[in-house]
Amino acid sequence: MNRFILKSEKKRNEVTDTFVRYLWKEVDWSQRLILLLGHRGVGKTTLLLQQMKSDPTKSIYLSLDDYYFEEIRLIEVVSALYDLGYRSFYLDEIHRYVHWSKELKNVYDDFTDSKFIVTGSSILEISKGQADLSRRAVVYPLLGLSFREFLLLEEKIDLQVVALEEMIRNHTAISADYLDHFDVKTSFKNYLNYGYYPFYREGKRVYHQKLQETTNLVIDSDITPFEELNYTTVRVMKKLLYVISQSVPFIPNISKLAEKMGVSRNTILKLLDILDKAQLLSLLHTSTEGVSMLQKPEKIYLQNTNLAYMFAHESPNVGNIRETFFLNQLQVKHQVTAPKYGDFMVDSTYVFEVGGTSKTSKQIQGVPNAYLAIDGIEGGVGNRIPLWLFGFLY
Repeated sequence: MNRFILKSEKKRNEVTDTFVRYLWKEVDWSQRLILLLGHRGVGKTTLLLQQMKSDPTKSIYLSLDDYYFEEIRLIEVVSALYDLGYRSFYLDEIHRYVHWSKELKNVYDDFTDSKFIVTGSSILEISKGQADLSRRAVVYPLLGLSFREFLLLEEKIDLQVVALEEMIRNHTAISADYLDHFDVKTSFKNYLNYGYYPFYREGKRVYHQKLQETTNLVIDSDITPFEELNYTTVRVMKKLLYVISQSVPFIPNISKLAEKMGVSRNTILKLLDILDKAQLLSLLHTSTEGVSMLQKPEKIYLQNTNLAYMFAHESPNVGNIRETFFLNQLQVKHQVTAPKYGDFMVDSTYVFEVGGTSKTSKQIQGVPNAYLAIDGIEGGVGNRIPLWLFGFLY
């Protein structure tokens, strides 16, 4: 056990609290079993260690991708550490451990005065295993950086979160105040290109290469084993992802896609659903309720704008980037669907049309609670809200 203890102390001492993700304030850390789920590279391990550092109980960090767990059961390690007085267990990369869901259930039931805070990158695998943890685990998704968080991490500019309703009412005053603190044109452009995943700080010049490696890892290590996909289907999935990345945005014709890729219509719909759950795509439907895997989406987007820059041979389509950014930032806190008029319906209440400075209200004329999200403007007026301001929702 000494090996685990020393490694945990080293990790605890290395982490800082100079930058803390939005989710830290939203998690009820008093719960006995917490699952933090998110795409590879969004900062789950750092968040885990930051909370452990502030935990008043005797706590320890364990990474389940440690080769030691190939030979020994998690429940044996927890039991031994419990005897040493540990009561808070911070378990990283839980999906790497074969028996993770059943053993989490067992340690939760057996050590009733202890708590377990767990992270997982394989969202599909974790979702499958949640059945064993029903009524026990509280699940929190961790998404990538918002534009607001990027400004804090990159430029040390700390600005408040803005609720959507407040933004709609007071966007003119809010944007004028915020613009005093940063160069919106430069900062927003940088965020769209490389600011979604915190690991951009490891090197901006190699960021897109690392993002591509991460994307391939999600497909090859998370999706493929979970879905038991064969080599041909994996190739179809990667080709499908590339085709969608070149769209403006992608309005799917499933039958033509299936014919082009030499697979069935249902296979295409299944692959789209998988890529959506794995947070590589975002599927826009007319409703968020009762959506089945085999229901055709109205539009398909890459999950975030950084992926669009990664796939682009040259500059990605600006219209695609605008809509991808809007959907990506809104869907963290709100339900977003495809309306009859306009680009997006938010919480079944607000309609938004996204565009550049020449965009007019023609498409949403006469539509109640309709607004324009405009790229290329610094401040807004009336129903024209600056697009960048939607990056302050979380």
